[in-house]
Parts: sequence; structure tokens; C-alpha cells
Amino acid sequence: MNTRYQQIIDINHIASYAINEQIDGMLALGQSENIKPAAQDEKRNLLLAIDVQNDFMEGIGSLAVQGSRADVQRLTQWMYHNMASLTQIICSLDCHSMMQIFHPVWWVDQDGNHPEPFTIITYEDAVQGIWVAANGGNERSLEYLQNLETDHKKKLCIWPYHCLEGTAGAKLESQFTKMLYFHAAARSTAPQLIYKGQNPYSEMYGIIKAEYDRDQYINDEVLSAVSQFDAIYIAGQASSHCVLASVTQILEYFSDNKELTSRITLLEDCMSPIAGFEDNTRQQFEVLRKRYGIHIRKSTDIVL
Repeated sequence: MNTRYQQIIDINHIASYAINEQIDGMLALGQSENIKPAAQDEKRNLLLAIDVQNDFMEGIGSLAVQGSRADVQRLTQWMYHNMASLTQIICSLDCHSMMQIFHPVWWVDQDGNHPEPFTIITYEDAVQGIWVAANGGNERSLEYLQNLETDHKKKLCIWPYHCLEGTAGAKLESQFTKMLYFHAAARSTAPQLIYKGQNPYSEMYGIIKAEYDRDQYINDEVLSAVSQFDAIYIAGQASSHCVLASVTQILEYFSDNKELTSRITLLEDCMSPIAGFEDNTRQQFEVLRKRYGIHIRKSTDIVL
């Protein structure tokens, strides 16, 4: 390509609020490349980028994932080197309000105190009144907690406020954003942004569905998109939670289609787990590899 990686990405400003994305400049650079439009690709390659957002970036995020800065560097390098063959990019974005069941303000104890971040709240805790929904939603909250346990889901974790609508923490990381729009201009396509996690009564780690919700919402748009590609590459944050949940949900939906599930590759060096979940994440991905035939590879080993 005519444009050097360093003209697009400033690695010193990965995970930084101090730099403007300069999208106009990225679009101009991308348009100057002589690359065929993505619509002409014979082999269609998809990047599914999970929650590459500021609040998950080490050094600046309220829910920072150790290793995320280097993950972004490797991911943008992979995108750059595979520019002419990367057909489409879908990005998921956590999108929350303050008043949600996994945020501290939702719950109070008998003294009116809110739980500290990373507190685990069980159904039994709520039944006994150790924690009570602060604004009258206790019956609905109990329903949620009970169904988490019935369905053997993760226990409710109180997370630090993160990815709040309209905040800088909810934005895509700035250097990834620059590469995203350089790709859009170079390949005459547009990234697809999928917002998740807006139901106040549920957590939504995965891109396809919540942990539990009454309406049983399924993101058919993403599932349909995934099925249309010859190869699907997945990266993002955090591997232990939102990436793992997204991959699992996609694989479970297509569980009867081994030919499709075997098209999926995890870019293991472009994602990192929340501290303390390293071994469990590795084990869960290995289970998925054996069961569904997915691939787990380093980005440096893959040329599209």
C-alpha cells in the first residue's frame, strides 16, 4: 500500500484520550489507495471486533483489561497487513446507563450503602435482604438472579460504572477507530456498529443475547451476517467475558453446522482476560475448539 502503518496509527497514543482520531485524514488516505472494493471479494473475510472501547483500555478505562493496549497494536497491524482481503468489520459496543442491575447504584444494603465494585450478589443474598433493589425493582431483580442460577450462568457481579452512554469511555479506542475508517475508505465499505447491554434488568456479555431477559431477545442481524462470510476472525475485550460469551453464543446457535463453525478463528494475541480468569478462559476456549472445530491462532500467523 502507499500509506504506511505509521501514517495511520500512532502507537504512543493507543489508549489515550489526548489524541483526535482525525477521521477526515484517514478517509482521504484510504481513498488514495488503489484497492478493489470489498464487494468484489471472492473470498469474504469478516473481523468481529468485540468491545474495543476506551473503558476496557489499560491506563484510562474504568474497567481496564491488562494487555489491551498491546492487543490494539497487534489488531491494527493485522488489519493493515490484510487490508486488501478484509471484507467487512463488525464492532460490538457495550452501551450502558447508570441505573442497571450490574452497577452499584442499583442495590443497597440495610444501612443504605451501595455495594463496592466486584461484589457478587446471589439470589439468596437478595431473598435475605442483604442487598435490595434501591428503586423498587426487587421482584424483577429476584427473577433475574434466580434465572441466572437456574440456567447456570455467571453470578451477578457489580461492575464499576463503564461504557456509560455519551461518555468518552464508551467510544471505540481512538487508534483502532482510525484503522477502522481507513479500511472503510480503502475498501469502499462501511463498518457495522452493534450496540449491546442497554436492558436495565440484565447483563449482556455476548453480542447475541443477554444472560437472561423475559423477551428472549436474539440479535439475528449479527447471526445472519456471520453466516454470509467464508472466514470469521474474532478479537477484542475482554477475552474472559464479552469475547468468550459472544463466541459461545454464536457457536451454540450454529451448533448443527460444523462447516460454518469451523470458519471461525480467534486472534488470541488480540484479546486479553480480566485478571484472575486467565486459566478458566484458556480452558473454555479449548473446549470450544474441540467441540466446534474453531481455530485459535496468533494474528502474526494469519495472512488472508
